[in-house]
Amino acid sequence: MAVGEHQASPLSPVHLFSHGSTMMLGEDSASARYWEKCGNEALAHGIEHVIIMGAHWATPLPGGILISANPKPGKSPVAFVEPSKYKPYVLNPDLDYIPKIQSLLSAAGIPSETDPTFDWIHDTYLILIRMFPHGCPPTTIISMNALFSPHLHTAIGAALRPLRSPKHKTLFIGSGGAVHNLFRNVWTPMLLHRDNFAQPTPPEEWALSFRQEVVDVFCAGATERIPAREAVYGRVVRSGRGVGGPALRRKAVSLMKHPRYRDAHATDDHFMATMFVAGLCGGQEDEGAEGVLGAEDWELTNMCNTQFTVGSWEGW
Repeated sequence: MAVGEHQASPLSPVHLFSHGSTMMLGEDSASARYWEKCGNEALAHGIEHVIIMGAHWATPLPGGILISANPKPGKSPVAFVEPSKYKPYVLNPDLDYIPKIQSLLSAAGIPSETDPTFDWIHDTYLILIRMFPHGCPPTTIISMNALFSPHLHTAIGAALRPLRSPKHKTLFIGSGGAVHNLFRNVWTPMLLHRDNFAQPTPPEEWALSFRQEVVDVFCAGATERIPAREAVYGRVVRSGRGVGGPALRRKAVSLMKHPRYRDAHATDDHFMATMFVAGLCGGQEDEGAEGVLGAEDWELTNMCNTQFTVGSWEGW
């Protein structure tokens, strides 16, 4: 399978966001502030297209994906969030960009089909509302493949990687979760008190352990180790050495073999965005790209929402 054409620098940064629970849309957080910062930077650099792979849409299409082509998509309801915070937001599907996306996928041997009926889900429009509160840029949602092969999702990112060049003015976002096991969350504070950030007890060892593995992949060599309490308030951690390139793809895929992976992810859907981002940032020209942990919030005791950026706007 082809892994994308040779592409010279500079390239747009790529975001790997943990969208967390639905209440991340309604409540202020370090993550929400970082999302808006990233959105402002993208607009300042002339971004005209956004492509997102989320965690709530998958297709059984053999070896391929679906692309949202609904000209007037609806929004799936968001639990525990006041409807006025998301219902008025106007979605902006980027239908004219679909042929370009499909041509790159086809060149890489990855089949794709359009879905003219798909309604957007909170894993994507939650991020968009926080990033671009004053208006949704032209956006394309692409699905996962329901077999959840890490290699396929890495190849999808690699196939679309040429769109990171300045001439395409495209921003890529993977929306998933660093530690996202709904079965192991502590739901009582949220259900009884609408408090998703309550931490009556510290996160369990398995959650802390796997969270650190993800940080070490996307923020390798960070010399600054900061207390979790400070990280909640948005202190940035930068990689001490480059994290991009082919090694990123290998390391990201290997996370699914980690002994704590199944504790951290009871299902694979919220980890495919990680593979997608690794494909996007895994070319030889990406070697040396900086990884940034821009914000982090813990929810429901054991859900870790880390917000990563690989690469920068330097050179645009």
